[in-house]
Amino acid sequence: MGHAYTPGLKVTEKLLVRKHRILPLKGEVMVRVGDIVGPDDVVARTHLPGAVVPLNIANRLGIPPEDLEIVMLKKIGDRIHAGEPVAASKPLFGLKFLGQSKCEATIDGTIESISHITGQVLQRGEPTPVEVRAYVQGEVLEVIPREGVVVQCLASFVQGIFGIGGETHGPIHIAVPDNKTVLTPEFITANMKGRILVGGSLVTADAIKKAVSVGAKGIVVGGFDDKDLRDFLGYDIGVAITGSEDIGVTLVVTEGFGQINMALRTYELLKAHEGELASINGATQIRAGVIRPEVVIPKAVQKGGMKDVNAEIEGLKIGSPVRVIRHPYFGRLGSVSKLPSPLQKLDSESHARVLEVEFDDGKRALVPRANVEMIES
Repeated sequence: MGHAYTPGLKVTEKLLVRKHRILPLKGEVMVRVGDIVGPDDVVARTHLPGAVVPLNIANRLGIPPEDLEIVMLKKIGDRIHAGEPVAASKPLFGLKFLGQSKCEATIDGTIESISHITGQVLQRGEPTPVEVRAYVQGEVLEVIPREGVVVQCLASFVQGIFGIGGETHGPIHIAVPDNKTVLTPEFITANMKGRILVGGSLVTADAIKKAVSVGAKGIVVGGFDDKDLRDFLGYDIGVAITGSEDIGVTLVVTEGFGQINMALRTYELLKAHEGELASINGATQIRAGVIRPEVVIPKAVQKGGMKDVNAEIEGLKIGSPVRVIRHPYFGRLGSVSKLPSPLQKLDSESHARVLEVEFDDGKRALVPRANVEMIES
């Protein structure tokens, strides 16, 4: 049987998910292999060095740089506080009230260096603590000394097309009656605080604002209008990675831009897990090193009891569920009905390998294989 390989979005009831939770700098790992962790548990921590702020003492005190050692009140490594004298010139004729001047620290921190060439002292600000949390409920599979851990969990898993906002978690709440309904403000109520809301074909900008106001943690929905996105954020996303936006809620779009019904299978999977804890991340990168937004719904954790249930990805074949990602069938779902081997001539006069898609309404169309995305199950 003919087959081909094509990028795929995972929508599956059971997947062994492994997350690398790594520090930006070497630090301390807080857990051990086999530990059961929750999304908020700190698995590793470190400190980022504070900012360096120069202090030109030679200029301030009117002395040559080589005399810096004479006036310094602090040494390299000493702690300092903003407003505290770090250097002082000697008074004229030994009289303290005559001609003495001081130079004070401008930040809290330590003395990083003293230069007898430039006359400058470098102040190092207080270190910034950084903690890495588990993100998902699971078991610590591996400890990477001084760097982080690998956390694994057996979970239901949904990948999206696009997202904004970072990692968060909360119980799933189905906010609309079906996968076709637009998520508008009237569907969002105060009891949705701390929850991951599941919408249908679209979420409006007003609904996102309402979700933020009631304290919802996230929204998973079929589509989103790019104009609403620009108005809500105040700027265009472009092609850079998303996920660092501080908008008060994380958004995961499963189908694409515009009003597009959430795939029924995706909606029903999420609905089947209503009330269960889910971890979501809106981080997206569509260029090299693709990163997809995701919804992870961990199953009950049994220490040491998880087996690798990931099936080998077989590639595209007859019956494979797909989503078309280019005009004129953008966003439509169907399954592969034929995989002809010869190159086919396209409307653009170019030649490419194609496949035949049978859409949910029974209609069929020839589509370039590069224009579909396989939905892995």
